[in-house]
Amino acid sequence: MDSILESVKKVLGIAADYTAFDTDIIMHINTALNVVTDLGVGPAEGYAIEDAAPTWEDFLGANNPKFNSVKTYVYLRVRYLFDPPTTSFALEALKEQYKEQEWRINVRREDESWVSPS
Repeated sequence: MDSILESVKKVLGIAADYTAFDTDIIMHINTALNVVTDLGVGPAEGYAIEDAAPTWEDFLGANNPKFNSVKTYVYLRVRYLFDPPTTSFALEALKEQYKEQEWRINVRREDESWVSPS
């Protein structure tokens, strides 16, 4: 399963053929992809999905396992926005998880494409 939408729906526990929430999930996926793009990963011009056709390879490029955590980040961010936990403790734990992934993605990107200011 390489589709961005279908893989996020799978980890959310939503069947691929159940489309009632696709518009909401796509909106939240695009928000997460926007943050990842702001961190410097993905196409420089930005990226958005409209359906199940776009794949992770389309966003991350081919053979780029260093950024597999982007998939986890997108799921965590979508979960936080689409289906947040009901307790403040679980909500805060989820937030901490996606914040850690943001940090790790940023560090990994700096490691790979850092340019000295001098």
